[in-house]
Amino acid sequence: MTRKQVTIYTDGACSGNPGPGGWGTILLHKNIEKELSGGEANTTNNRMELSAVIAGLEALKEPCDVTIYSDSKYIVDAINLGWAKGWQKKGWMRNKKEKAKNADLWEHLLSLINGHNVSFIWVKGHAENEYNNRCDKLAVEQSKNVKSDE
Repeated sequence: MTRKQVTIYTDGACSGNPGPGGWGTILLHKNIEKELSGGEANTTNNRMELSAVIAGLEALKEPCDVTIYSDSKYIVDAINLGWAKGWQKKGWMRNKKEKAKNADLWEHLLSLINGHNVSFIWVKGHAENEYNNRCDKLAVEQSKNVKSDE
């Protein structure tokens, strides 16, 4: 049985770092588009970028061939260059003294990736990519809608 081919675009935004943040995800399969978004009152840009990817993968109902487009070098490099798996092997340490940030989200993301054939591609943010720009808009809208903890 051939797997479904799914394309996922993701973006995260944060007003202040930390501060109110949002994420946006668009899933594409054949001629179907599905938009997802969410936010948190007190978060970071990288947590929102990770949340966008996680939400996209969580939306899949069966193992798929997935291409994820992100403007986050943090995510694309951590996966493609093996950093995230290295941090995981070292008990979520970047080195002997420094803990890896966002270990909870990385752990969840790596477990989700295992169910699919996933490739990550970096795209330039705020450029001419229609879907990346729509994800950015979703993320920014969510970041403006969440209430701060203050």
